[in-house]
Amino acid sequence: MNVQRVGLRALRQVAAKPNALPRLAMAGVQTRGASTQKLSITDGQDLLAAQRKIRPVAPHITIYDYNQIWLGASIWTRFTGMAFGGGLYAFALAYLAAPLTGMHLESASLAAAFAAWPAALKVSVKFLTAWPFVFHFLAGVRHIVFDFAKGFSKKQISTSAWGIWGASLGASIALAFGF
Repeated sequence: MNVQRVGLRALRQVAAKPNALPRLAMAGVQTRGASTQKLSITDGQDLLAAQRKIRPVAPHITIYDYNQIWLGASIWTRFTGMAFGGGLYAFALAYLAAPLTGMHLESASLAAAFAAWPAALKVSVKFLTAWPFVFHFLAGVRHIVFDFAKGFSKKQISTSAWGIWGASLGASIALAFGF
């Protein structure tokens, strides 16, 4: 009985003031009116030029020390990520266009074509396919460790970069020959 009365009372309150909830939701939000002023074209250009002078500028790549090994691991992480995206789009477009062009990109056709290749070509294609995945995965794990603010000394950064290169090459060779 009491539960029913509580529900009815809440329903009556909302029915009497239907906009009570949006008002409460916006109660903690501060609003400030934006002040605007009309500027001539030259005054607007001068204002933009003045703002441009105090805007921070990103450093150019020429300031970096190329002897630092982590620059290579970082850029190769980006390269492998771009290769994944580009490869995905290229294959998706080819797969969509395959019925129109007469190409056979079905799984059975691709598997039969791969099976007909010589062993050396199979191993090299497997390695070249596996390495970017393994490298990108390990570099991603490294960046997650960096997100926890661990491993920022120069020695640790260099060691982890060389570790990624070695582990990715070793794992890719194992994947190419093992499966």
